[in-house]
Amino acid sequence: MSSTIASKRFGDEFALIMDRTVKVVTSTGVYTGRVLAYNPSDYSLWIADVKDETGTTYAKLFLAGHSISRIEVLEAGPDMTVLAERLNRLFPNLVVYHKESDTIVVMDRVRVTREGVFGEGPAAERVKRVYEEFMREQRAKPP
Repeated sequence: MSSTIASKRFGDEFALIMDRTVKVVTSTGVYTGRVLAYNPSDYSLWIADVKDETGTTYAKLFLAGHSISRIEVLEAGPDMTVLAERLNRLFPNLVVYHKESDTIVVMDRVRVTREGVFGEGPAAERVKRVYEEFMREQRAKPP
């Protein structure tokens, strides 16, 4: 595998931590929070709703990439590839899954993320029903 492909794959995987709850081990402590943003050049993070190992809370915290030794994803969320496959059965060859942004696009006009369905019309309504059923199934699964 070329280094370009490996680098792209690393970046794609790293992008999947956006809006996820993570535990970040740094040289100064351990912090748990939701990833708001990251800098792809040095992997610095902005995290929100943060709690440190002593129980102190912060609304937002910036963590410099050079101080981060480990990031653990605590809340992975539902596997959007499963939803994309389900939607592709309903809309054959009209579904595109963008792994780097964890977004599904149906018929070039309906966008699906973990947060919901964005679009209007009959197709969006069908996608929304499938999405809601999928999310109910995911919530019913034991952790």
